[in-house]
Amino acid sequence: MNVLARCPGLYCGRELLSDGNWSDCGACPRGFRTNASSACEPCEDAPMFYDWLYLGFMALLALVLHWFCIDMVAMRRNIPKEVIALHLSALFEVVLACLIVLQLTDPIGTFNVKSCKANKLSDWYTLLHNPNPNYEATLHCTQEAVYPLYTMVFVFYALGIVLMLLIRPLIARKFLPKQGKFSIYAALYFYPILALLHAVGGGLICMSSVSDIKNVIVILGHWLLHGYGVIAVATLRGISIHPAMLALVVLPALFYIITARFTDPHKLHIE
Repeated sequence: MNVLARCPGLYCGRELLSDGNWSDCGACPRGFRTNASSACEPCEDAPMFYDWLYLGFMALLALVLHWFCIDMVAMRRNIPKEVIALHLSALFEVVLACLIVLQLTDPIGTFNVKSCKANKLSDWYTLLHNPNPNYEATLHCTQEAVYPLYTMVFVFYALGIVLMLLIRPLIARKFLPKQGKFSIYAALYFYPILALLHAVGGGLICMSSVSDIKNVIVILGHWLLHGYGVIAVATLRGISIHPAMLALVVLPALFYIITARFTDPHKLHIE
């Protein structure tokens, strides 16, 4: 195709081939993102300060969990040097994993990072926005539109596990041979949980719209009124409700977030 034609959907794009023609609509290669004309262009932006704060938060979350698990398995009222050694080991593992991730991210071998700016929440969940032109075959255009914020965290967690398995057993055997190994077992559980949290909720955690005070007040107000109504109706009917069931009041809001793209009229002409 000699002329660049726009692709359906939010994230489908065309690559410029070596012969000067444009490819069919599809997912852009890693490190590229489609522009307004549906052409795949390389990610040349620098991460914003807010992006660095998000990456730092995910790293600190792993470090805090390491320290928490170490304190739990040590079962000491004070903090002896044996426990401090494990704390320092966890700190070294996390810092080293961060440095290696930065070195492995494009451009490789530097602490600079080239990225694509996240403009909206859907940029984190391109899998949910594969278009279905004329309700026929689905165009699979899943890609990392927020490159490299999504994969950097996964690589960090993988490196964190590897470095922990290489370093922590040596430290634990020397300073805390009995309880120290349990901190390793705990990390092997919470690292996959953190990866799942990032895969599902990374966009919700990162996007500034979630931190908008107006949105927070609306959501919290909805949850409080919903929970108040449930308690009032249950009391009127004489129904006993376990307090844990009040956690279900968040389900309507989550259902709306998941299904909003199917009912938003503004997106019908795009997809």
